[in-house]
Amino acid sequence: MQAAALLHLLQLASPSLPVGAYSYSQGLEGALESRQVTDAASARAWIAQQLQEVVAQWEAPVCWRLIDAFSRRDAVAVAQWSERYLASRDTAEFRAESLQMGYSLSRLVTELDIADATLTALLPPPSDTTLPVAYACAVAALGIPAPQALLAMLFAWAENQVLVCVKSVPLGQVAGQRMLLSLRPEIEAAARHAQQVDDDAMGNWAPALSLLSMRHETQYSRLYRS
Repeated sequence: MQAAALLHLLQLASPSLPVGAYSYSQGLEGALESRQVTDAASARAWIAQQLQEVVAQWEAPVCWRLIDAFSRRDAVAVAQWSERYLASRDTAEFRAESLQMGYSLSRLVTELDIADATLTALLPPPSDTTLPVAYACAVAALGIPAPQALLAMLFAWAENQVLVCVKSVPLGQVAGQRMLLSLRPEIEAAARHAQQVDDDAMGNWAPALSLLSMRHETQYSRLYRS
């Protein structure tokens, strides 16, 4: 991996990227409220399960396909996977989360002038641009190798989940870093699966997570927007 591509990837995957990921827990705060997550062991089990059964089955494969579509300037494929991903956001919070971060990242791509006209023309209207779509556009624009970009996306997701646990379980910083380090095999497995899974085998069937998300919408005390 060339130094320029690596530096671009580090910037794109940094928690300092101003897209607001720290504002969302993706259902984890609901699990904390319902006492499904109470300590380091249950927190790790929750994150690993979501990674294996939700992210590796849908978010990561969709991201992989979008990166490929943008790299080929394939407008039909970009539109297809963009529409499917947006349709898969089955609660108000999950939909608002991806659209808000997608809008922020696509605006950043435009304002930093990192993508040429052929790439930005592939983006959906701002009101329909989700995070994976904007991320894939940025990856293609910056010339980041797809496998590394996918791993970075998965690591950023896991890191944000761990940070939620550090703040809310609560866990110590060392415990959080230990947990993140221990998740490496699951992150690598998720990346491999995303690159190999057939379209017909993909899915976002996670009814318990959807119910937690809906309950979170009216949760009395909360720190996160999802």
